[in-house]
Amino acid sequence: MCAAEATASLLHAEESFSACLARIDALIFKPLLQAEPSDQKGKENFKLFLLLNDRFQALWNLTEENYRIVKQKCSTSEPFCIQDIYIVWKGDLFLSLYIQYFVTFANYVVVHGFEHATKSKSEAWKHHKTVLKQFLTDFTSETSMSLALYTVLHKPIRDHIEQYILLLTKLNEVLKEGSEKDVVTSTVKEYVKLESFISQVLDEACFTKTLWKSLGYKFTDMLCVPERRLLEDSRNLPISASTNRSDRILLFDDVLVLIQGNSFQSFDLKLVWVDENCREKSTPGLYGLRIITPEETFFLSAKDPQMKAVWQWKLNQAIRQALNGKRDFPLWGKTGEGTEPPSCRFFTYVFRLESKFKSASYEGEWHWGKPHGKGTVKWRDGRNHVGDFKEGLEHGFGICLVPRRSEDRYDCYKCHWYEGKMRGYGICEYGNDMVYKGYFKDNVRQGFGILENHSAEHPFKYTGQWENDKKNGYGVWEDKDRGERYIGTWLDDHKHGQGIVVTQSGVCYQRTFHADKMVGSGILLLEDDSVYEGNFTEDLTFVGKGKLSFANGFILEGTFTNKSGQGLQTQGILNTSNEQPDERITKTQLGLKEFPVEKRWKGIYDQFLEFIHSGCKEETEESFTGFHIQTSKELRKSQEYLFCHRGTEDVSWKIEDILEELVHLKELESLQRYLEKALKSSLHPLGKLLKALTIAFQATYSGIGANRHLLTMAQEEVKYYAKKIWEFYQGLLHLALEQKGQMPAKCVDGETRHLWPLKDLTLTTNQRRSLIKDKCFLSATECLQKLITTVDPREKLLILQKTYEEIESTVSRVVETDYKLPMDDLLPLLMYVVSRAKIQHLGAEIHLIRDLMDPTNQGGLYDFLLTALESCYEHIQRMRLHQRENCHLSHSS
Repeated sequence: MCAAEATASLLHAEESFSACLARIDALIFKPLLQAEPSDQKGKENFKLFLLLNDRFQALWNLTEENYRIVKQKCSTSEPFCIQDIYIVWKGDLFLSLYIQYFVTFANYVVVHGFEHATKSKSEAWKHHKTVLKQFLTDFTSETSMSLALYTVLHKPIRDHIEQYILLLTKLNEVLKEGSEKDVVTSTVKEYVKLESFISQVLDEACFTKTLWKSLGYKFTDMLCVPERRLLEDSRNLPISASTNRSDRILLFDDVLVLIQGNSFQSFDLKLVWVDENCREKSTPGLYGLRIITPEETFFLSAKDPQMKAVWQWKLNQAIRQALNGKRDFPLWGKTGEGTEPPSCRFFTYVFRLESKFKSASYEGEWHWGKPHGKGTVKWRDGRNHVGDFKEGLEHGFGICLVPRRSEDRYDCYKCHWYEGKMRGYGICEYGNDMVYKGYFKDNVRQGFGILENHSAEHPFKYTGQWENDKKNGYGVWEDKDRGERYIGTWLDDHKHGQGIVVTQSGVCYQRTFHADKMVGSGILLLEDDSVYEGNFTEDLTFVGKGKLSFANGFILEGTFTNKSGQGLQTQGILNTSNEQPDERITKTQLGLKEFPVEKRWKGIYDQFLEFIHSGCKEETEESFTGFHIQTSKELRKSQEYLFCHRGTEDVSWKIEDILEELVHLKELESLQRYLEKALKSSLHPLGKLLKALTIAFQATYSGIGANRHLLTMAQEEVKYYAKKIWEFYQGLLHLALEQKGQMPAKCVDGETRHLWPLKDLTLTTNQRRSLIKDKCFLSATECLQKLITTVDPREKLLILQKTYEEIESTVSRVVETDYKLPMDDLLPLLMYVVSRAKIQHLGAEIHLIRDLMDPTNQGGLYDFLLTALESCYEHIQRMRLHQRENCHLSHSS
C-alpha cells in the first residue's frame, strides 16, 4: 500500500466514522442533554455528562477536519507523502483527544451515569426511547438500556482506532527503510498503546463501579468520586493489616483505604512509603510490607511471597503515578518511569494526632514519612517555622515567628536547631524591641550572648554568659540611662557575687552583690584619685566604718554618717604623715583576683572548641562560630551561602581547604602570613573567634569601660586571647593531620610519659600546681560531683561508672591508645578525682550505695568501682588524720 492508497482508505474510513458520530450525537447526546434531572445526585452526573459531550464534540470536530484535509488532498494531482496523512502528522493531538474522551467516559461509568440517565422521568426522554430502538438494536428491556448506551458510546470509537492501526500497519509494510518508515512505526506503537490504555481504563472503571455497588451508602458517599479508581481489593488478592486493624484493604489510584466495621482510614498515596525489607516478628510465616505514613506505621501481611510482590508492585506503581499527577500510558505496562517511587517528596499535610505539630500544617520536603529538608510549619495559634528539617524535627537553620499574647507583635527567632530544639548561634528579635544575639540550647539562651534593649524607655545592653535562659556567670551590663557599666558575676538575672561598676564621671568601685543589692564593704575609686575602702550606698555616699585615702597621701579612717541637711560627717583619725601619694592606692587595679581570666568568656571558647571536636563540619560551622554575624539580614544570607563581606575577600575559606592548607604550613614565615590573613577574615574560624572576642572586649573596656583601674585586667585578657587563638590553631592543625592519617608532632619535655593529661601544656614550676588543680581530669571531677544530686542508689552507681569512663577516656587520649585501667592505675587517679570533687558526707553516700546495691551486682563492674571508691575514701581519711596528729604535735612542742 502506497501513501496514495493509504490516504484513500483513510478518506473512506473517516467519512463512515464521521457519519456514525453524527448519528450518536443526534440520537443520544442531544436527547439526554434535554433531560436535565432535578435531584442532587442526578445534577452531579449531568455535569459530568456535559463534559463527556464536550469531549465527544472535540473528537467529532477533529474527525471532520481530518476528513476535509484528506478529501482536499485526494482532489489534487500533487504527489502524496507521509505528511499528508493527518493521523500521523497530528498524531499527538489525536491521541490526546481520544485519551480525554475515554477518561471522562470512564468517570461517567464509575458513578453509574448511564443507569441514572436511562431512569429519567422527563417526557422528552420517554418519547425518545422509541426512536432509540432503531439505533440500539440490542435494546430489549429497561435494564439493558444503560448497557446499550455504554456500548454504543465506546465500541464504534474503539473500532475506528483499530482501523487506524490496521491502515498504518499495512502502509508501514511497503515503506522503505528511512525516516518516513521510522515515523510511521512510532505512530503505530502509540496507537497500540492507546488501544491498551482504553481497555485498561474501561476495566478499572467497571471494577470500581462494582465496588461501589457492594459497599454501603456511608462508604460510597464519602469515598466515591468520579476520578477515583480501584486498583486492588484484599478480597480479590488476600492481604491483611497488622493488629487486626482492618477487615478490608482497598488500593485506589490516589488513596489507600483500611475498612474496619463501619469506619475506615484513608491515606493519601503521595505520603505513603512502602518498605519491603521487613518481616513481622509477631506473625511468623507471613510476608510483610511496612507502610509508612506521616503519623502512622503499620504492616500489610501476605501468606506467600508472590502475593506480597504483587501488592508491593501495585502500591509502588500507584504511589509513583499519584506523585506524577497523571497515570501512565498505558496504565499498567512496561513504559512506566520505573517501579520505585522517590523516597524524597514535596507535599502539604495537616497533622492530626497528638504531637508538637498537632493541628499544624507542614508544606515542604519529606523523606520516608517525615519532614526532611526545606519546609514550613504553620500552627493555628499563629506560630510558624520556616527552615531545615531532619527526620521529622527542626534541624539546621530556621526562622520561627511566635506571637506575643498581650500585644499584636511577634518574637522572631533566626537560629540553628538540633533535633527539634534551638541550639547554636542565633538572633532573636523580640516584639518588645529587645534583640538577643548569641547561643541557644534546648530552646533557651545558653552560653555566650548579647541582649540589647533598643526602646527609649530603658535602653541597656548585656554581654555575657547565659544559663537556662537567664543571665548567669560572668557578664557586662551597660545601663545607658544611668551611664554605668557593671562588670561581674550574675545569678538568675541578678547581679550576684563580685562586681565592678564604672561610671561616665570616671568613678569606679568594686563591691559584693546579692540579688542586685550591694552587701558588705567595697572599694571606691574616685575621679580625683582618692580611694575609699568601706561601706557606701548606691548613690556613692560613705556610710559606716571606712578608710579614705587621698591622692596626696593623707588617710582619713573612721565612721562616716550622712544626716539630712547636715552633709557628710565623720568621726575618726586623719593621718597626714604620708606626704607622698601611695602608688599602691592611686594605681589600684580591679578584677584580677575576682575574675580569673580563664573564666571570662568561657561561653565563646566552649563553642569553638566544640566545633573542632565535632570535626569542623561545614554545615554546622555557623551554628558554633556564627558570632561574626551581627545582623539578622546577614544571618539569613549566610544560609544561602552568600556570606557577609564575601565580595570583598578574594580568598576562599572553606573548611576542607583550610584543613588542607594547614598541613602544608611548615615554615615560620608562611605560618605567620597565614595567621595574619586568617585573623583579618570574617570567614575563617580563627577570624570568627577573634571577632567574637573583640565584641566581648569592646563591651567591657570601650567607652565607659576605658578606665585606668581596669588596664591590667584588659591587658591580661588580651594575652589570654592570643593564647586561646593559638590553642585553637593547634586544634585545627591536629584535626587536619588526623584526617590525613598523620600523627601530630609530640612535645618533648624531658619527662617520661605519664597518665596525667598535661603533655601538651607548657608548664613552669609556678604554673604546675594551679594547672593540675584546674585542668586535670576536670570532666571526671565534675561528673563525680553529681553523686549528691540523686537519692537513687542505682543512679549513683551509674554516675560512678561514668566517672570511671571519663578517667579512662582522658588517659586514652594522653597515651593515644585505648587503655583499660587496672586497679593499680585507677586508685591514684580516682583518689585525685575524689579529693578534688570535695563531696560532703562521702562516707555516708558510700554506705547508702553499698547497703542498697542490687545483689546481682556483686563481683561485677559496679562492685569493683565501689570498692575502689571505698579504698580512696579510707586512704584520704587516714591522710587527714595523720595531718591533724602532726599539726597537734607541732603546736604541743
